[in-house]
Amino acid sequence: MFRNKVLLRRHDKFGIWLSVGGHIEPDEDPNQAAIREVKEEVGLDITLDDTRKLQKENPHELIPPYFLSRHHVTPTHEHITFIYFARTTSDKITQTMLKEQSDEIRWFTKKELLVDTEILSEIKNYALAALTNFTL
Repeated sequence: MFRNKVLLRRHDKFGIWLSVGGHIEPDEDPNQAAIREVKEEVGLDITLDDTRKLQKENPHELIPPYFLSRHHVTPTHEHITFIYFARTTSDKITQTMLKEQSDEIRWFTKKELLVDTEILSEIKNYALAALTNFTL
């Protein structure tokens, strides 16, 4: 989030609005993957919201996602999505990796989310939850 807006990216293969993200690499945990993927895809440095972490002083405890989603991409390919809330200090998007290029990346206000008919309901609900429960 940045100034009460959430960032969504139109997926280059599926043409739908999604949050910024990607796959976890073998040498990282889900928290590290979330931070890395945002940096790779849009060039932003983020801080994951750790308010749901019980032992903030424990470096081994991971920051839990706000939501988890399980869906099939194909009948034999499944994704489990970890939905984190995060803050950034800038709204300046840069796409440094060619394979992460996207035609549309934009910041949405709550009002824009509510009237947009292209955003899938689950994505809209996650984004609205972030704006409602995680304000700056």
